Amino acid sequence: MARYTESKCRLCRAENTKLYLKGARCYSDKCPINKKRNKPGKHPRYRSRKMSDYGIQLREKQKVKRMYGMLERQFRIFFDKADRMPGKTGDNLISLLERRLDNIIFRMRFATSRNQARQMVSHGHVLVNGRKVTIPSYLVRVDDKVEIKERSRNLQMIKESLKEYTKSGVEPWLQVDPDSAQGSMKAIPRRAEVTDLGDIKEQLIVELYSK
Repeated sequence: MARYTESKCRLCRAENTKLYLKGARCYSDKCPINKKRNKPGKHPRYRSRKMSDYGIQLREKQKVKRMYGMLERQFRIFFDKADRMPGKTGDNLISLLERRLDNIIFRMRFATSRNQARQMVSHGHVLVNGRKVTIPSYLVRVDDKVEIKERSRNLQMIKESLKEYTKSGVEPWLQVDPDSAQGSMKAIPRRAEVTDLGDIKEQLIVELYSK
Protein backbone atom coordinates (compact mmCIF):
# COMPACT_ATOMS: atom_id res chain seq x y z
CA MET A 1 0.00 0.00 0.00
CA ALA A 2 1.24 3.51 -0.82
CA ARG A 3 2.39 5.59 2.08
CA TYR A 4 3.83 9.05 2.68
CA THR A 5 7.59 8.91 3.26
CA GLU A 6 8.55 12.58 3.08
CA SER A 7 8.96 15.05 5.96
CA LYS A 8 5.97 15.02 8.32
CA CYS A 9 6.66 18.61 9.31
CA ARG A 10 5.99 19.53 5.68
CA LEU A 11 2.41 18.30 6.07
CA CYS A 12 1.88 20.50 9.13
CA ARG A 13 3.27 23.50 7.25
CA ALA A 14 0.99 22.76 4.30
CA GLU A 15 -2.06 22.82 6.58
CA ASN A 16 -0.66 25.69 8.67
CA THR A 17 -1.52 23.85 11.87
CA LYS A 18 -0.06 21.16 14.11
CA LEU A 19 -1.12 17.65 13.10
CA TYR A 20 0.95 16.03 15.88
CA LEU A 21 2.56 13.48 13.57
CA LYS A 22 5.89 13.24 15.41
CA GLY A 23 4.86 12.71 19.02
CA ALA A 24 6.63 14.72 21.71
CA ARG A 25 8.66 16.71 19.17
CA CYS A 26 5.46 18.48 18.10
CA TYR A 27 5.21 20.02 21.58
CA SER A 28 8.77 21.36 21.54
CA ASP A 29 10.05 24.76 20.44
CA LYS A 30 11.69 23.11 17.41
CA CYS A 31 8.34 22.59 15.69
CA PRO A 32 8.32 24.54 12.36
CA ILE A 33 4.81 25.81 13.11
CA ASN A 34 6.14 27.58 16.20
CA LYS A 35 8.77 29.22 14.01
CA LYS A 36 6.03 30.44 11.63
CA ARG A 37 7.79 29.10 8.55
CA ASN A 38 6.11 29.54 5.17
CA LYS A 39 4.09 26.81 3.53
CA PRO A 40 6.11 24.41 1.35
CA GLY A 41 6.41 25.02 -2.38
CA LYS A 42 6.91 28.08 -4.56
CA HIS A 43 4.95 31.27 -5.16
CA PRO A 44 3.87 32.20 -1.59
CA ARG A 45 1.76 35.07 -2.95
CA TYR A 46 -0.34 32.62 -4.97
CA ARG A 47 -0.69 30.24 -2.01
CA SER A 48 -1.94 32.99 0.30
CA ARG A 49 -4.91 33.96 -1.88
CA LYS A 50 -8.44 33.50 -0.55
CA MET A 51 -9.69 29.92 -0.84
CA SER A 52 -13.05 28.92 -2.25
CA ASP A 53 -15.63 27.07 -0.16
CA TYR A 54 -14.55 23.84 -1.84
CA GLY A 55 -10.91 24.57 -0.99
CA ILE A 56 -11.76 25.14 2.68
CA GLN A 57 -13.71 21.87 2.83
CA LEU A 58 -10.91 19.99 1.09
CA ARG A 59 -8.26 21.31 3.48
CA GLU A 60 -10.40 20.26 6.46
CA LYS A 61 -10.65 16.74 5.09
CA GLN A 62 -6.91 16.63 4.42
CA LYS A 63 -6.14 17.69 7.99
CA VAL A 64 -8.17 14.88 9.55
CA LYS A 65 -6.98 12.31 7.03
CA ARG A 66 -3.34 13.18 7.71
CA MET A 67 -3.80 13.29 11.48
CA TYR A 68 -4.96 9.68 11.44
CA GLY A 69 -2.46 8.64 8.77
CA MET A 70 -4.97 7.37 6.22
CA LEU A 71 -5.15 7.22 2.44
CA GLU A 72 -8.12 8.66 0.55
CA ARG A 73 -9.80 5.36 -0.28
CA GLN A 74 -9.73 4.12 3.33
CA PHE A 75 -10.87 7.48 4.67
CA ARG A 76 -13.85 7.43 2.29
CA ILE A 77 -14.78 3.93 3.50
CA PHE A 78 -14.87 5.23 7.07
CA PHE A 79 -16.98 8.21 6.00
CA ASP A 80 -19.50 6.01 4.18
CA LYS A 81 -19.75 3.80 7.27
CA ALA A 82 -20.33 6.88 9.46
CA ASP A 83 -22.98 8.13 7.03
CA ARG A 84 -24.96 4.91 7.40
CA MET A 85 -24.95 5.10 11.20
CA PRO A 86 -27.73 6.90 13.14
CA GLY A 87 -26.85 10.37 14.41
CA LYS A 88 -24.63 13.11 13.03
CA THR A 89 -22.29 11.88 10.32
CA GLY A 90 -19.44 14.13 11.43
CA ASP A 91 -19.62 12.94 15.03
CA ASN A 92 -19.84 9.33 13.86
CA LEU A 93 -16.77 9.78 11.67
CA ILE A 94 -14.59 11.07 14.51
CA SER A 95 -15.86 8.29 16.78
CA LEU A 96 -14.95 5.62 14.21
CA LEU A 97 -11.50 7.10 13.65
CA GLU A 98 -10.87 7.11 17.40
CA ARG A 99 -11.78 3.43 17.58
CA ARG A 100 -9.08 2.40 15.10
CA LEU A 101 -6.61 0.05 16.77
CA ASP A 102 -3.58 2.20 15.93
CA ASN A 103 -5.29 5.23 17.48
CA ILE A 104 -6.26 3.22 20.58
CA ILE A 105 -2.62 2.17 21.04
CA PHE A 106 -1.61 5.83 20.73
CA ARG A 107 -4.32 6.98 23.15
CA MET A 108 -3.30 4.33 25.69
CA ARG A 109 0.21 5.85 25.70
CA PHE A 110 1.85 2.71 24.33
CA ALA A 111 3.19 4.79 21.42
CA THR A 112 4.24 8.43 21.08
CA SER A 113 2.46 8.95 17.75
CA ARG A 114 -0.17 7.29 15.59
CA ASN A 115 2.51 6.45 13.05
CA GLN A 116 4.54 4.58 15.67
CA ALA A 117 1.38 2.85 16.90
CA ARG A 118 0.58 1.77 13.35
CA GLN A 119 4.03 0.20 13.01
CA MET A 120 3.60 -1.62 16.33
CA VAL A 121 0.32 -3.13 15.16
CA SER A 122 1.66 -4.07 11.73
CA HIS A 123 4.73 -5.73 13.26
CA GLY A 124 2.61 -7.95 15.50
CA HIS A 125 3.28 -6.40 18.91
CA VAL A 126 -0.42 -5.97 19.78
CA LEU A 127 -3.03 -8.44 21.01
CA VAL A 128 -6.80 -7.90 21.09
CA ASN A 129 -8.68 -10.28 23.38
CA GLY A 130 -5.61 -12.52 23.45
CA ARG A 131 -5.24 -12.75 19.65
CA LYS A 132 -2.63 -11.02 17.52
CA VAL A 133 -4.10 -8.32 15.28
CA THR A 134 -1.93 -6.76 12.56
CA ILE A 135 -4.58 -4.53 10.95
CA PRO A 136 -4.20 -0.89 12.12
CA SER A 137 -7.74 -0.03 10.97
CA TYR A 138 -9.31 -2.77 13.12
CA LEU A 139 -12.25 -1.25 15.03
CA VAL A 140 -12.00 -1.80 18.78
CA ARG A 141 -15.28 -2.55 20.56
CA VAL A 142 -16.40 -1.78 24.10
CA ASP A 143 -14.69 -4.05 26.67
CA ASP A 144 -12.16 -5.39 24.15
CA LYS A 145 -8.89 -6.14 25.92
CA VAL A 146 -5.97 -4.47 24.13
CA GLU A 147 -2.44 -5.31 25.23
CA ILE A 148 1.18 -5.39 24.19
CA LYS A 149 2.64 -8.86 23.71
CA GLU A 150 4.57 -10.00 26.77
CA ARG A 151 7.82 -10.32 24.78
CA SER A 152 7.41 -6.77 23.48
CA ARG A 153 6.69 -4.99 26.78
CA ASN A 154 10.38 -4.34 27.46
CA LEU A 155 10.88 -2.42 24.22
CA GLN A 156 12.48 0.93 24.99
CA MET A 157 10.06 2.90 22.83
CA ILE A 158 7.11 1.55 24.83
CA LYS A 159 8.76 2.36 28.16
CA GLU A 160 9.50 5.89 26.96
CA SER A 161 5.97 6.36 25.70
CA LEU A 162 4.40 5.19 28.97
CA LYS A 163 6.10 8.09 30.76
CA GLU A 164 3.40 10.27 29.23
CA TYR A 165 0.77 8.21 31.07
CA THR A 166 2.18 9.35 34.43
CA LYS A 167 2.03 12.97 33.25
CA SER A 168 -1.40 13.26 31.69
CA GLY A 169 -3.20 9.90 31.99
CA VAL A 170 -5.57 8.74 29.25
CA GLU A 171 -8.94 9.65 27.77
CA PRO A 172 -11.97 9.11 30.07
CA TRP A 173 -13.37 6.41 27.77
CA LEU A 174 -10.23 4.28 28.16
CA GLN A 175 -8.87 2.21 31.03
CA VAL A 176 -5.15 1.37 31.15
CA ASP A 177 -2.88 -0.67 33.40
CA PRO A 178 0.62 0.63 32.54
CA ASP A 179 2.39 -2.04 34.61
CA SER A 180 1.01 -4.87 32.47
CA ALA A 181 0.79 -2.75 29.27
CA GLN A 182 -2.87 -3.51 28.71
CA GLY A 183 -6.17 -1.72 28.74
CA SER A 184 -9.70 -1.63 27.39
CA MET A 185 -12.23 0.73 25.85
CA LYS A 186 -14.91 1.42 28.46
CA ALA A 187 -17.30 3.28 26.15
CA ILE A 188 -17.70 4.47 22.57
CA PRO A 189 -15.78 7.77 22.29
CA ARG A 190 -18.04 10.77 21.72
CA ARG A 191 -17.04 13.78 19.63
CA ALA A 192 -17.20 16.09 22.65
CA GLU A 193 -14.61 13.93 24.43
CA VAL A 194 -12.07 14.25 21.61
CA THR A 195 -10.62 17.63 22.52
CA ASP A 196 -7.17 17.56 20.91
CA LEU A 197 -8.20 17.95 17.27
CA GLY A 198 -7.79 21.69 17.44
CA ASP A 199 -10.31 23.70 15.43
CA ILE A 200 -11.33 20.80 13.18
CA LYS A 201 -14.83 21.27 11.75
CA GLU A 202 -15.97 17.83 10.68
CA GLN A 203 -19.20 19.27 9.22
CA LEU A 204 -17.10 20.68 6.37
CA ILE A 205 -15.99 17.13 5.52
CA VAL A 206 -19.65 16.05 5.41
CA GLU A 207 -20.44 18.93 3.06
CA LEU A 208 -17.48 18.03 0.83
CA TYR A 209 -18.52 14.40 0.38
CA SER A 210 -22.18 15.31 0.00
CA LYS A 211 -21.60 17.17 -3.27
